[in-house]
Amino acid sequence: MPPYKTKIILNPNADRGNAWRQASDLRPIVEEFGGADWAGTVYPTHAVKLAEQAALEGYELIISVGGDGTIHEVINGVMRVPAEKRPLIGVVPMGSGNDFAHAVGMQDNPALALRQIFTGTPRRTDLAVVTDEHGRREYIDNTLGAGFNATVTIRSRTLPAFLRGFIVYFTAVVQTIILNHDAARIQFHSDQQEWEDDILMLGICNGPREGGGFMVAPDSINNDGLLNYVAISKVSRPMMFRLLPEVMNGTHGNFKQVRLETLKQAKIISDRPLNIHIDGEIFAGFGTDVRQLDIEIVPGAIEVVV
Repeated sequence: MPPYKTKIILNPNADRGNAWRQASDLRPIVEEFGGADWAGTVYPTHAVKLAEQAALEGYELIISVGGDGTIHEVINGVMRVPAEKRPLIGVVPMGSGNDFAHAVGMQDNPALALRQIFTGTPRRTDLAVVTDEHGRREYIDNTLGAGFNATVTIRSRTLPAFLRGFIVYFTAVVQTIILNHDAARIQFHSDQQEWEDDILMLGICNGPREGGGFMVAPDSINNDGLLNYVAISKVSRPMMFRLLPEVMNGTHGNFKQVRLETLKQAKIISDRPLNIHIDGEIFAGFGTDVRQLDIEIVPGAIEVVV
């Protein structure tokens, strides 16, 4: 790949603060490939502003160094500028889950992923856009979760710092099954089907995996112009524990309580406030009142170097 004017956006707090220590190992590689300008995030959503500013300043490649939250913010920043001004995007996985990086085929090792970016090829990648009933609008690069999986995300933020990676989400899953076994009555309207049911977990997926290892939508591909969704109906706690290894392996679609389908657009209406995460970031948590979502695929919205 030819050299580009490059901005690297680092979240030093990714992976519970370990990203800052790992980032120093990347500097020699950056210099080997012609150098780049670095910027660090200092507060939540800062990467949105940094990415938008970098795009407007004419950077041709923005590399996100952090986890799923960092690349989510970088992409939302890039999507604020006109399509013709959007730079290429690279992602170096340095978070707890790294699910978007996995979906686009990045190496797990940050140093190898960085070399992959500097020698790789741009590929068009889909996004989705979600709007709630209050007019709040965000882009989804990997998954949106409502209900159970969003509560897992919220609980994962409260766990001790010595827990890292997949074990963080696994522990939060067990806690959520025990403590937050709540179903919402969901009206679901998509371009493919309509239904109404009591739902524990709903995921709208542009990639196959979330939580660092849960294959919630195993057939999802982020450049096919489609979104996949998973919906798990209200089941008992023992049944949720039974489904847990199936979701990890991507075989939960064999159960009658699980829907796995595709769509291009959908409207979701709940009878109660929903906990919602987008790409591992909390969109609606405890105490908020979001009951309606409109979601639509945005085919080929960005170019990711893979």
